[in-house]
Amino acid sequence: MKPVVLLLTCGGKEEADKIVKALLEKKLIVCAKSFSVSSTFYWKNSIDSGEEIFIVMDSSENLFEKVEEEIRKLHSYDTFNLVSIPVTKTSRGVVEWMKEGLLK
Repeated sequence: MKPVVLLLTCGGKEEADKIVKALLEKKLIVCAKSFSVSSTFYWKNSIDSGEEIFIVMDSSENLFEKVEEEIRKLHSYDTFNLVSIPVTKTSRGVVEWMKEGLLK
């Protein structure tokens, strides 16, 4: 198993909570942290900004496509950006904990 940190923004807390709950229930992530952020972005030929919820999730590289598929069902954005960052080192015991909690 290759651990990854997944990053995602959502339009609001209710949406973020719904996505996190679904991913946890399907054992596609083992943990999620979310917080409010101010985002500035280029969209449809102009610069825009707004408040979003930023989610940091712990998962495995081999589950990325399943995570993305589940998010696609629940996310309000036509174009969302799910980012996967490989974890090269982590605290002792974390990989074992992740193996126990993730879909096999």
